[in-house]
Amino acid sequence: MKSLVRVTVRLLSLCLLLTVCMVARDAQAENLSLASRSQRISDDGDRSKWKTVNETLAWDADETAIVVCDMWDRHWCKGATRRVGEMAPRMNEVLHAARKKGCLIIHCPSSCLDFYKETPMRKLAQSAPKIQTQIPLQGWCHIDADKEPQLPIDDSDGGCDCDPPCKTYNAWSRQIATLDIDDQDAITDSAEAFYLMKQKGIKNVVVLGVHTNMCVLGRPFSIRQMIYQGQNVVLMRDMTDTMYNSRMSPYVSHFDGNRLIAQHIERHWCPTITSTDFTGKPAFQFKNDH
Repeated sequence: MKSLVRVTVRLLSLCLLLTVCMVARDAQAENLSLASRSQRISDDGDRSKWKTVNETLAWDADETAIVVCDMWDRHWCKGATRRVGEMAPRMNEVLHAARKKGCLIIHCPSSCLDFYKETPMRKLAQSAPKIQTQIPLQGWCHIDADKEPQLPIDDSDGGCDCDPPCKTYNAWSRQIATLDIDDQDAITDSAEAFYLMKQKGIKNVVVLGVHTNMCVLGRPFSIRQMIYQGQNVVLMRDMTDTMYNSRMSPYVSHFDGNRLIAQHIERHWCPTITSTDFTGKPAFQFKNDH
């Protein structure tokens, strides 16, 4: 009889311990409430007409990664460098808030991995096992005419809006120092990002960084690739910038060109959100965006 009582007590204790662990795990996991915006073809089917759709997305933070795209310390375009520096403090607030909620932060400063090669953040990304994917992973995802039309801006000149235009060169050596990198973050610039997401059960991806018409769409860790691989994706539209010269078609301001690219993404790729969902502050706006 005493043996039966002892076994019963142990079972009850085990059940209580499991319950406490489950409650603690649930307490650590936090739901993200994201005010998303997308564009859909009008109800009459006229493909020249679009309507804005606002929806609230409920994502689990521990199933969500924040991908920081090419926030370099310096760009060959002085204007681009200036805007990255202006945006970075608010972006750092986003990253701190996202970490606190339980999101995985993946820093992706392309071509700068040597700077981080001995860090635990770099080794974390390298440790994720490679997996086979139904759709091949691509080193760069170009425009697919079956998926989207040409971009609404002409960036064929490289997009520098300085006068005179800056000369191109490899100006970057690391991610901008304004953005804090935690030991629990990851650093990569390749398909390792997706391998790490799969290893950690990441289903949702928030993309921010630069530049929206180039790397934010095309890089192997960014919008097109993540959507091809079946991830839920949003662009943080106030935490990005576009390489666009207002002296090129459609001859609008640099910042209107940035908004046109965000609209293109909302129509053909994924919804957008703002940093407000993480910081509680009004959406970021560049000081020269009037």
